[in-house]
Amino acid sequence: MSSEGTGFISEAASGRNRFVVRLAFIAAIGGFLFGYDTGVISGALLFLKKDLGASSFEQQAVVGSLLLGAVGGAVLAGYLADAISRRRTMFIAGVIYVGAALWSALAGDAWSLIIARFILGIAVGTASFVAPMYIAELTPPRIRGGTVSFNQLMVVTGILVAYLVNFAFKGVADNWRWMLGLGALPGIALAVGMLLLPYSPRWLVEKHREEEAEDVLHRARGEDDDIGEEMGEIERVTSEEASLRDLVGKGIRPMLIVGLALAIFQQLIGVNTVIYYAPTILKATGASSGGAIGQTVFIGVTNVVFTIVAVLLLDRLGRRAFLLTGTIGCVVSLITLGLYFQVPALQHHADWLALVSLIVYIASFAMGLGPVFWLMISEIFPLRIRGPAMAACTVANWAFNFAVSFTFLSLVGAVGRPGTFWIYAGLGVIALTFFSLRVPETRGRSLEEIERDLGADPGDAEGVREQPLGGRERGAPAT
Repeated sequence: MSSEGTGFISEAASGRNRFVVRLAFIAAIGGFLFGYDTGVISGALLFLKKDLGASSFEQQAVVGSLLLGAVGGAVLAGYLADAISRRRTMFIAGVIYVGAALWSALAGDAWSLIIARFILGIAVGTASFVAPMYIAELTPPRIRGGTVSFNQLMVVTGILVAYLVNFAFKGVADNWRWMLGLGALPGIALAVGMLLLPYSPRWLVEKHREEEAEDVLHRARGEDDDIGEEMGEIERVTSEEASLRDLVGKGIRPMLIVGLALAIFQQLIGVNTVIYYAPTILKATGASSGGAIGQTVFIGVTNVVFTIVAVLLLDRLGRRAFLLTGTIGCVVSLITLGLYFQVPALQHHADWLALVSLIVYIASFAMGLGPVFWLMISEIFPLRIRGPAMAACTVANWAFNFAVSFTFLSLVGAVGRPGTFWIYAGLGVIALTFFSLRVPETRGRSLEEIERDLGADPGDAEGVREQPLGGRERGAPAT
């Protein structure tokens, strides 16, 4: 386990630096919201399609509208975080989330629900983008990796809680309304919690409020810590605005290609068809609605457990090992799932195979592309360009999340379940080939070494590369 991850857990358990621990928990509710609303719709969909008379297109729109809203939220979040602060942006996202969750629960027809989910998506996309940024800017460097990883853990925890809520309410009248409406509770917790937290030091420096920034850093680092060097670094970075030309320049282009490929392939292998449609897939094996929702809980537990495994081992074994092994596991599981739906004998004599395939798939993803994508895009870009570059990758990730999720039922209708899963498997093989050839190991390596592996021109990249910080080798990743 990384010293950073150990440090955060140690500080949380011992009660040291309660300010940072409390901050990480509250801000990470933004990740929990993301997980809850991407997971809760899987169970609600089985019931609302009958109550609202939703067609296959409308069911896809109910799922996809949140993702489309999240694309807009991720784009909007970058501007709002700079204009009105990370803190206020998260507060507004929480308020919008509460209103949209209640609207979703009270929707009288499919299109009302679709609109409510779109607005909900704006809040989810905004919070999921700003939360890691806010946490990273306020957390001491020695435990930053642990706190940012904690945000990812909150995402998968939100998915698991959503599955448990689905299971708890499966036999209740108006069950899907309760499933969707209970999402307002973490939204309230986020909005109220953000009122208790300070502004980000970096935002305060951008607004020329240096004394307030120093006060916040002293609270986060300890009154006895020397924060002069960190303040100087914040002032230097905020004075160097990255341009679009920097983002698409030759020095950054190879890194951007890798970042975008990780973002896109993470979705093209079909992970969110499992998250959003797992009960629908399991019901197609002959399970009842209640049974399918119950089996989905195993998928949620697996997701959390193997995300923890990845957080514990990524810094020991490296990113590439998990990325390649996890992608192989996803491909094999998708091929097996396709065979299950193609061969009647398997459906009659091995009805457990579909659930096992989904569990192996989600375990492979949780150890591979799930955490590795978010971790690597925080490591491969120079500091000055990291914000815009990560924003581009995040928007691409949400956009392809929408594209895959919105077309799943239509694809099943066009080529059947076996063909659909084999298409995702084929895309997984392409992803695996790209990862093998183009994605370097980033663990413990300087940015210069990563640039060299990617084929970047060191001269062109020099202009956007960070300077030494706290004795760390220039370009070395912060997490």
